[in-house]
Amino acid sequence: MKLKTVTMLAVLGLIATLASAQQQQGVSKDEIRIGTIQDLSGPLAGFGKQARNGMQLRVDELNEQGNVNGRKLKLFVEDSGYDPKKAVLAAQKLVNQEKIFIMAGHIGTAQNMAAMPVQFDKNIVNYMPITAAREMYEPLNRLKYSFAATYYDQIRLALPKMIKDKGAKKVCTIYQDDEFGLEVQRGAEAGLKAANMELAEKTSFKRGATDFSSQVAKMKAANCDLVVLGTIIRETIGTVGESRKTGFNPTFLGSSAAYTDLIHKLGGKAMDGVYATMTVQNPYTDEQSQPLRFWANKYKTKFNEDPTVFSVYGYVIIDSFIKAATKAGPNLTTDSFIKSMDSITFEPDMFGSPKSSYTATKRLGNEQSRLSQIKDGKWVVVSDYVTP
Repeated sequence: MKLKTVTMLAVLGLIATLASAQQQQGVSKDEIRIGTIQDLSGPLAGFGKQARNGMQLRVDELNEQGNVNGRKLKLFVEDSGYDPKKAVLAAQKLVNQEKIFIMAGHIGTAQNMAAMPVQFDKNIVNYMPITAAREMYEPLNRLKYSFAATYYDQIRLALPKMIKDKGAKKVCTIYQDDEFGLEVQRGAEAGLKAANMELAEKTSFKRGATDFSSQVAKMKAANCDLVVLGTIIRETIGTVGESRKTGFNPTFLGSSAAYTDLIHKLGGKAMDGVYATMTVQNPYTDEQSQPLRFWANKYKTKFNEDPTVFSVYGYVIIDSFIKAATKAGPNLTTDSFIKSMDSITFEPDMFGSPKSSYTATKRLGNEQSRLSQIKDGKWVVVSDYVTP
């Protein structure tokens, strides 16, 4: 009777253990399922494809060389077309059909805002989204982790220094009329307040716009000598290109959303002189740093194109996930992952990222950014990190 009882308890214990393991979506004995939503067909398709490639490179490296406590990684990619409604559908597919463990590196502010409720309903972490909006870590939520200094802080801190350095008298803004653009706009207003100035002119455009002539005309008429760009790829090129064409040549300051090699590759010589706030360095294949040059050429060999800063974001996001998931131990659950993240510090890397850390009440890893400028068709770092 006693032996039967012991055997029964052992069986019940095994059933409980198996049930517990089954309860954790996206983690099996030999696999961790990671989901990401990128723009692969819309206005940010350039960024989205690069981020996806960077993520895939790190996943492939791990799977070829090792594992996370015995588990390989599998990356599931969905396309939002930079449309919040499509982002919701993509999140539903990843969460409910692909049964992902974590959502990593989802691109776009409005898209994340739309998709997060789908994830949170199933206890799935929104890990290091590729957007620098404050909503990625505020209000505090145990399922939110963000890595990028906010658009708001980037511009708020860079603008007063830029005004002083350039002797600017009239500052204007042009911004995308959505959550992303408004964050840049608010940062500009806060930066101007710190400099005891007011906006000379502010203009906006709808997401997906291609003609910026009326906005440029307004800023030119206001005699602006410094323009803050709440723009991404084609809007940056369109605004700066139209300005140069009309003889309007203020100092242009963009956020990290405009910090991409596509600006000078697609915009050409007219883009020389543009400034942008940034953290990680664009990985040119002829970079002087040997580790960075090696990485860039490895990426180019695999994907037959040069890597970009968005390739780096994707790579670093997966790399940090690997470190945190490894630290969480063999019993990987949402809870054990959060516990791991809430005591972790990521050291500076070969891409120039600053040190970042997280706690139960601090879900933005890094608040610092620095400035780069396009010189002779290439982004060049021109300042140190500016801290709040």
